[in-house]
Order: sequence, then C-alpha cells, then structure tokens
Amino acid sequence: MRKMNLILCIACATVSISSAGAAAKDVLLFNRIGPTKSELYVANADGSGERKLLASTGFDYNARFSYDGQWVVFTSEREGRGQADIYRVHPDGTGLERLTDNPAVDDQPAMSPDDNYVAFVSDRDSHRANVWVLDLRTRKLRNLTGAREIQGDTMKPDGFYRPTWSPDGKWIAFTSDRNTEWKAHDNGAAWEHLQELAVYIIHPDGTGLRRRTAAGVTTGSPKWSSDSRQLIAYQASVETSWLARVDQLSMKATSQIVSIDVVTGQVKELTSGAGLKLYPQFLPNGRFGYSTKSAQTDGIMYSDGPAQFPVNLRSPSWTTDGKWVVYEKIDNTPLPQNTPLYSWNPDYEYRYTDVFPTFTTDRTLALTNKDVDTSIVTMNADGSNKKLVYQSTTNCSAGKNSSGPCGDMVGVALSPAWTPDGKSIVFSFGGYWRTRDQTVAKIMIINRDGTGVRDLTSATSNTGFASVSPDGREMVYRSWAKNDEGLRIMDLQTGKVRVLTTEWDNVPGWSPTADSIVFTRKQKDGNFDIFTIKPDGTSLKRLTSYPGSDAHAVWSWDGKKILWDSSEYGFKDEAPLYDNSFQPYGQVWSMNPDGSDKQMLTDSRWEDSMPAFVPPAK
Repeated sequence: MRKMNLILCIACATVSISSAGAAAKDVLLFNRIGPTKSELYVANADGSGERKLLASTGFDYNARFSYDGQWVVFTSEREGRGQADIYRVHPDGTGLERLTDNPAVDDQPAMSPDDNYVAFVSDRDSHRANVWVLDLRTRKLRNLTGAREIQGDTMKPDGFYRPTWSPDGKWIAFTSDRNTEWKAHDNGAAWEHLQELAVYIIHPDGTGLRRRTAAGVTTGSPKWSSDSRQLIAYQASVETSWLARVDQLSMKATSQIVSIDVVTGQVKELTSGAGLKLYPQFLPNGRFGYSTKSAQTDGIMYSDGPAQFPVNLRSPSWTTDGKWVVYEKIDNTPLPQNTPLYSWNPDYEYRYTDVFPTFTTDRTLALTNKDVDTSIVTMNADGSNKKLVYQSTTNCSAGKNSSGPCGDMVGVALSPAWTPDGKSIVFSFGGYWRTRDQTVAKIMIINRDGTGVRDLTSATSNTGFASVSPDGREMVYRSWAKNDEGLRIMDLQTGKVRVLTTEWDNVPGWSPTADSIVFTRKQKDGNFDIFTIKPDGTSLKRLTSYPGSDAHAVWSWDGKKILWDSSEYGFKDEAPLYDNSFQPYGQVWSMNPDGSDKQMLTDSRWEDSMPAFVPPAK
C-alpha cells in the first residue's frame, strides 16, 4: 500500500529555494473538474420567497435542515478551494458556526434529532470516505464505520456516504460501495468507473450493521419516514452512475424514487417514466419531494406535481413540516488560469490550470484551452500574456485557423509538447476519447508564434499524445488503429517510425534525462497502471498496481519525480450526484521514477488531475 500521509517531501520534484528568493514558494498547477460557484438558498416549498441563506460569500453546498428546523448544517470551502469543512447556521442566516477544522474532506452533514450530534462523511486518517459522528457538546469525534467488521476490502471500492438519522434516534442510514468491484462503464471499454451503491443502517454506537438493498443496482441518498419504519431513496442501474454525472449523457439516464421497508428490506417504486430523479425526502400527508437533473439543469418535483424553481439547483432538503426547502445553486463558469487552490502543504502554492500544461526552458506555459474552445495557447507562467497558437475547429470553415485553412478535418487540439529548443510545439489534432474509433486524428508541429504548421503523422488513423526527446531528434506517440496499437517512436529528421510497444498504451512522456519514457497501460483486466520503458524497448517496469485506475502520468521539470492521477482512495460521494465530472475520485500523486516514495498531493472531493510543477526562474 502507498503511504497514507499527505505530502511529506517532494523537494526532488520542486525548485530549491535560492538565497535570493528564500520566501518564494514553489507552484503546482493542476486541473479541477467541479462547480466553480455554489451558494445556498432558502425558499417556500412552492419556490416562492427565495432568498440567500448567508450574506457572506463562500463555496457552500450539501445543506440539510435539522429535525426541529432550528439549524441548517452544510459543507463549505470558504477556507480555500478544495478544503471542505462542516458548518451550521440558523435559517435566518445568523449564528454561523464552524464545526470541523481539518485538511481532509468533511462533507454531507446530518444532525441528530436532539441536535446534539452531527453525522458526516470524512476521509480523515485513511483518505477513504467514512461516516463520522461529532458530539457537539464535547466536540469529540469517532469513526462510525471505521471498525474492522464494517470496513470492506481495501483493494476494492470502500466508501461510506450520505448519513441520515432516524427520527427516533435509534439508527443512522447511509450508502456504501463496500466490497463491490472496480468496473468501467460501457462493459469495461472505458477508463472511468461505475459505482454500485447499497443502503445500510447502523446504530449510532456502531453496532447492528444491516444491509437493506440488494446488489446489482445503485441506490442512494436515503431519508427516513416520520415513524422511522421506512426509507426513501433513488434507485437506478449501475451504468446510470456514469451517465448521471456526465453533462449531456445525463439526459439518457433514468432513476426512480423508491421506498424501503427498514425491517424486511422490501423495495417499492414510487415513480415511473424516464428522467433522472435524485435527493428524495418524505413530506407530511403522504407526499414526497425530489429533484431532477438533465444536462446540468436541475429542478424540484413533488409526488403531486411540479413546482417553480430556478435551474442549476442541487441537493434540496426540506423542513420536517415540508414548508421550507434549502438548496444550492451552482455555476460552472471556468476558473481563470492560476486561480489559487487550497494548498495541503504550506510550502507550496496550488493553482488551477487548464488541461495538459507543459513548460519550455524559458518558463513559457503551453496548454490546451479546453475551458474556451480546446485550442492550443501559450502564456507566461503566471497566466499573463496569453496567445493563441492553433485554433481547434468544429465546422472546418476556411480561415478559422489563424495558421491557414483547416482543410478537411474537424477536431480538437490536445496535449501540446515543446521541442527542447522551445521554438516549436507538437500537438494532437482530430477526434479523441469516445470518438477515436470513428474519427481520425494526427500529430502536428507548429512554431510557437502559430506559423509553419505541418503534419507529422497520417490522418488515416488515430495518432496523438506526443512527446519529444530531450535532444530533439525523436518523438514518441501513441497509435490507435486496428492491428496498430501501442507506442511509436518517429525520427523527426527522416520520418522513419519504429514500434516501441504493441499493448493498449497511451499518453507517453519522455523524461528530461532522456533515459526513460513514462506511459499509461490498460491491463487485460481493464485496470490502468503507470509504466516506464527505455527508448530502445528494454527495461519495461510497472510502477503502480492498485486495482483502481492510475493514469495521466507526467515528469516533473527536472525528471526527478513522476506526477499522476490515481483513484486508489475511491469516490468521496455518490457518483450520480456529480456534474460533468468523469472521474470524481481522482487525486494528484507523486513518486520517484522507480515507483518508490508515493505521496498523495491533493485531497478534495473533486477530480484533480493534469499536474505540472512550474520550473524555476533563471
């Protein structure tokens, strides 16, 4: 197993502090997929009278009313983007109080019926999501699901989510993917994982664990009936746990609201028809409410009809009498380049970047401008002086590319890589990811000022994700075609190509020291892992072996560290509740080139990936 501690020492991957700038901090850039704004609102049950819950700004979400309606507990990242803690406040916005203070993820709170305890999800101590209980009188904490007899197989998904207290105070219900399998969507053809969830109940003292729903489906976000005899939840196919969290695919997802008999486990469908139905709650007089989601637009529905609520609404929670509802409104406007993120290590500055960041020797940053139009751009290390180098195309109209006519191909521009002299950039252009089997793609080279673009590989197959050797003579890239899969090395002077590997390999990166190439390989069991190989095809070495996926590996600027994205510690929440987040369990890691000294560098509930350390200023 890898080390559990967050960032102890990654000095080999970062800049030595010089006497001239002893106070300067090294900067780690990485991408994050998740909402960029989230505010809490309270409204009447019919949607009227909407108002902000809090006057102060903060990134706030997952709010719940207490049973007596005197409090709203919620999650906030107001101490730094990515660092989540639990707060509570009165429904009129007064009495704001911070309940937890830990660098780990603290999320999804629910108060006990007597207001003396808060159950919440935290990945403290183990980096895995568990249900914890906080005594508000003594401030003592305990891990409710941490006992050995409750924990599942650590080599499999093993998270615990969405706790909720029964009104009689005797039980806490939650969901878990414990002892399920790491399965990819689309029958294992993809990289991202599905999440199979079941509903469990347990006594607040940690005894009496019982599973209440069957395997083979995803059942989530349970809430209790007023008599503590039933639970209400959403239920869907396991494949829906992928469709529901991906923008346009959510329109294809369907779930139903179900009731669960706590004693017998009998499940009864309460809704029917297409559409994604989430966050249900029993209301007085036999009614229930829930929210809907499709392509990032969410509203509130009731069992007896719809109500008028704003779009981009998430996570509704009603008062026990059903008169008021609290919810969050989100925004997905991309963050500006270099926006500060929470730094889990005070010696480093963490900052947001668009995807595939890479630096040349003069510290010029090139990346794919996915937040705008998936073109290739350059800029200074601090995000200033942004310049368009190559324009992606969607309709292939002549002149759209500032470097010349776009020709016959429609595509996106991905994964820029500098030549060693910093004068040119190689990049991928065409159709990738889900479209690679049906579309062509090629590797191109262009001057850093956007002139002189030319093809390096044939556009009759699908090639991409290139990296140039430190001497500038060769380029490694991946090929994706029938009977022509794997990594290839091209002599940039002659155009001659030799085969490096013939497996399902991707995203190769030539080390700055020239002696090794790092890449991601899909194993025969569907798992993705990090490997290195010498440019002559010898010394193949597997660096990761956890059954969850490890991918997107890159070198630090000096070649002394490998940075990558890992799913080892699993999901932090129910997967269907995320928005446009392909692998919400992904966190940034670091290791030595031989696979030793593995360290987790980020610990958020979001997808953190595409890391790059900023090189030192000369």
